[in-house]
Amino acid sequence: MSASLHPTESPGLLLWRTTLRWQRLMVAALKPLGLTHVQFVLLASTWWLTTVAGEQPHQRRIADLAGTDPMMTSQVLRTLEGKGLVARTPDPGDSRARRITVTPEGAALARDAVRVVEAADADFFRPVADQAALLDVLRTLAE
Repeated sequence: MSASLHPTESPGLLLWRTTLRWQRLMVAALKPLGLTHVQFVLLASTWWLTTVAGEQPHQRRIADLAGTDPMMTSQVLRTLEGKGLVARTPDPGDSRARRITVTPEGAALARDAVRVVEAADADFFRPVADQAALLDVLRTLAE
């Protein structure tokens, strides 16, 4: 940030502040469901891959979709397994790999959590008049 630039003119600082505000909203929205934000992202990603896309994903595929670190993904998936929300089974073709499926309880929680997060997102992003442009900017920045 340039010394002459006012902080409210710094895109990095504004993105940082926006991200923190959005993360606080996600934490509050997911707390009643007993999920952290990363648990939600990985549960919802697994649910989407297995239910919507019809895959039997490996942990790596889930990490790639979610944009999360593979080692952290493995740890969080073990936590979700301990909660009875996913099942991790050995891949018959690769003894080092695990296939992940969502349990019925996990699928129900994923659907509920997606609804909660989508409602929170709608409220958070409502002040932006051009939602399509917002999505275009976010896609560009996410790449």
